[in-house]
Amino acid sequence: MTTPHVAATTEQTRTLAVAALGTVLALVTYTTPIATLAGTATGLGAGSAGQAWILSSMSCGLAVGLLPAGAVGDDHGRRRMFVIGAVLLAVTSVLAALASGTAVLVVARIGQGLGAAAILACSLGLIGHAFLPGPRRVHATGVWGACVGGGIALGPLLAAALDTALGWRSAYGLIALLAALLAVLAWRLLTESRADRQQAVDLPGMLLLGVALAGVLAGLVEGRSGWAQPSVIGLLVGGVVLGAVFVLVELRRGAPMLDLRLFGRPDFAGATIGALATGAGIIASMSFLPTLLQRGLGHGVVYAALLLLGWSATSVVTALLARRLPVRATPRAQLVAGLLGVAVGQVMLTGIGPGAGAGRLLPGLLVAGAASGVLNAALARQAVASAPTGLASIGSGANNTARYLGAAIGVTIIAVLATHPVAADTIAGWNVAVLVDAVISAVGALVVLACRPRVRDAVAV
Repeated sequence: MTTPHVAATTEQTRTLAVAALGTVLALVTYTTPIATLAGTATGLGAGSAGQAWILSSMSCGLAVGLLPAGAVGDDHGRRRMFVIGAVLLAVTSVLAALASGTAVLVVARIGQGLGAAAILACSLGLIGHAFLPGPRRVHATGVWGACVGGGIALGPLLAAALDTALGWRSAYGLIALLAALLAVLAWRLLTESRADRQQAVDLPGMLLLGVALAGVLAGLVEGRSGWAQPSVIGLLVGGVVLGAVFVLVELRRGAPMLDLRLFGRPDFAGATIGALATGAGIIASMSFLPTLLQRGLGHGVVYAALLLLGWSATSVVTALLARRLPVRATPRAQLVAGLLGVAVGQVMLTGIGPGAGAGRLLPGLLVAGAASGVLNAALARQAVASAPTGLASIGSGANNTARYLGAAIGVTIIAVLATHPVAADTIAGWNVAVLVDAVISAVGALVVLACRPRVRDAVAV
């Protein structure tokens, strides 16, 4: 492990600042199409299938790239992988800005997801290395969790403003510039770190996991236009089969990319399940909310982005305040409380009718936002704390893979239930879909509650 060349407090400040900026930028990129989809679809002539891929393609890149990026970062340098991710994000954002058709934009968005995956996985890994277990790490992971909400809050507003003023391509141009600056800052300010163990890249594991996840995610996106299609069935079955092969291969390897025995640890399993439920529950609901507001309720793009702040901005505040919770509020308790609070907020978003606006939706968004902040902070804390010592990036990669795989599944569920050609049907579909998402959040809370930690697995955080 590389010895720091600067004072510890200086290194910690620089690490947290760069990790925070990278996380915000990754989430801004993730949410950009939410506000620009109408203009993008018009400019590229994208139909309903193309629009589904534009919205989902970055999730595919994230889910495929997070775990490999975390593993390579731990073994071969977290700063190096963070910088590579920022450069890849910059290059693919240029490609997105210059896209001549839907297919090109989708490929660029997948590339953005791969770049953002390296940033997200290694940002938490860098924090886990710079901050020893204790209050400072709790604060740092709380800041990281707040940046997740901050990026989600800023992304739709920034994209909507740029779309209105300069067109949808300008948002990707700005992301490219910011990603290039992030790469320079990371290279100059971060201290390289890696795990004490160093092993060869698990190429078979990476390929199997990547193709398996790609197959499942592609099947979920294509399935929205018909689940009986042979191509959809083939993608889903092929993805599941390759996933099973990945498990068998990893169990037999002496140095696997991910030691699957970690899922036998209640803290690691609970954090992963909490992330999966977060993606399939609240992230899925909030990803569809702007579509409901615009297509179902007739509100404008800026109105939708501003109303979404009721959830995302509130989550920023509570994530920062989560470090002030009493010691008896363990990370597991925070995960359970956060998921249950999210479920309550989602239930409050059901039963809406035509013409509903801020007065009807804001209370539920505030409740869900407050719970989401606690949840994001606890997930970031547990992603680092539940991983073996020195493998914070792999813990982050596994946790965030679960989050974005869950998001892809949840968005598919809500799109199938809530997407109809008539506005009134869209509203009725939303009322059912968000209730389903609330059930997912509540079930996730119960499963995390059941993951009772053993004494020998306790980790100081």
